[in-house]
Amino acid sequence: MKIESIRNAILDLGQFLNNFIIKEYKPIGSSLLENDYLNLENIIEKSFLENPWFTLENTHQAIKVWASSLSQTNIETWLSAYDTNLTTELPKRIGVVIAGNVPLVGFHDFLCVLVSGNKYLGKLSSSDKYLLPALAKILIKFEPGFDQLISFTENKLENFDAIIATGSNNSARYFECYFGKYPHIIRKNRNGVAVISGNEKSLTDLGADIFNYFGLGCRNVSKIYVPEGYDFKPLLKSLDAYNELRNHHKYNNNYDYNKSILLINNIAHYDTGFLLIKEDAQISSPISVLNYEYYNNIDNLNKQLSQEKELLQCIVAESDDILNRIKFGESQKPELWNYADGIDTMEFLLNLGL
Repeated sequence: MKIESIRNAILDLGQFLNNFIIKEYKPIGSSLLENDYLNLENIIEKSFLENPWFTLENTHQAIKVWASSLSQTNIETWLSAYDTNLTTELPKRIGVVIAGNVPLVGFHDFLCVLVSGNKYLGKLSSSDKYLLPALAKILIKFEPGFDQLISFTENKLENFDAIIATGSNNSARYFECYFGKYPHIIRKNRNGVAVISGNEKSLTDLGADIFNYFGLGCRNVSKIYVPEGYDFKPLLKSLDAYNELRNHHKYNNNYDYNKSILLINNIAHYDTGFLLIKEDAQISSPISVLNYEYYNNIDNLNKQLSQEKELLQCIVAESDDILNRIKFGESQKPELWNYADGIDTMEFLLNLGL
């Protein structure tokens, strides 16, 4: 398949997703009909019924992010660094173990495998069995040649040339044992963190970094760094905009459980009624819990974050004094060229045949 055909099909997929979000269910060329949009709505509802974490709002949010990402400008910018290397000759079969913690979390790996000219074999998570295969069918409508390049399984991965696997620290040990002899990318637990200066005009956008997808994503903020003597009242007031989370039974069950642990162990904490904020040096925190740590010097904090970079997926902050930061509210809006764990997936895939 020609690279240009692959790009055009992905661009058409981006247009389909954009139409879906704005509910303009219009045909795209001769390939897509209104019924294709309605089928995706049915798939989203089916996913929610089987996995209550995948609310309709969260899945639509994930689709909206991808619709924005798959513009012609973004695709050209992303691929410009690889244009001289892209080839569809002698494709490798790439096994991809999908995490399934947030809707369409494996979509970027899916794109990378196909754009690099390889064959995609996806190991579906039991938490997310329908969304990515549904979009793959749409992509095949735009470019039938993908039909021979895309396959999914819920069973053991077999007959592959390389592996991309994402999971917990525990599952990563299994991945290393089972897949270590193959060329691989194996991703472990990472989290987002935020740095608060105390001079912010608003912290409402930070709430999106904490609460989007119920905090289940590796880019969600699980810990904040605050200056010594920080007054938490502005933060607590800003985060109250997300108090509807208490109405989600699975999230609220986690809140009730974690609150009981803190109370039983007499651990000091702030309680918003849906979020527990406690002082803790750990970066990772349970659902409904936000850790915090005090700092007294920006330079020292930057050094600390640099030393902990293997545990971090992103850093959000308002201040430009924080190195490698992104803005509040942007943690769940990565660009196509923002690779998980800082590992260039495209470079890995393009170098397999060398």
